[in-house]
Amino acid sequence: MTESPAPAAGGGTETLLVVENEAPIRSLLGQGLERLGYTVLSAESGEVALRLVQEHGGPIALVITDVVMPDMSGPELVRRLEAVRPGIRALFMSGYADDALGEENGLPADVNFIQKPFSPGALARRVREILDRAQSML
Repeated sequence: MTESPAPAAGGGTETLLVVENEAPIRSLLGQGLERLGYTVLSAESGEVALRLVQEHGGPIALVITDVVMPDMSGPELVRRLEAVRPGIRALFMSGYADDALGEENGLPADVNFIQKPFSPGALARRVREILDRAQSML
């Protein structure tokens, strides 16, 4: 039996879905998370993300999505993903000021959130924190 390689410090071996409409940002996020040992599925839109999730047979531990995207908001995407993957966890990201976000724009009050711009280390810590918290609840 072959063992999976150990994840990099602050990383893991889970599968993550990154949804970001800006290609350079999506690429940087994917590459950084892959260097930490994660398997990364990338989508440029909510519609592509929904298709990827349906085609992917294995578990997806976390969806990392921009809040504001052209075709579908991050919160709407997560609501639609929950219909096919109940209990899926999400980390929302945005470069908009806090007062431009909030419940009136579809973002729940108790949401996992990271403000853009963020460092690779900050993202790694936030992802691991969410995944570890989910694991401890099992």
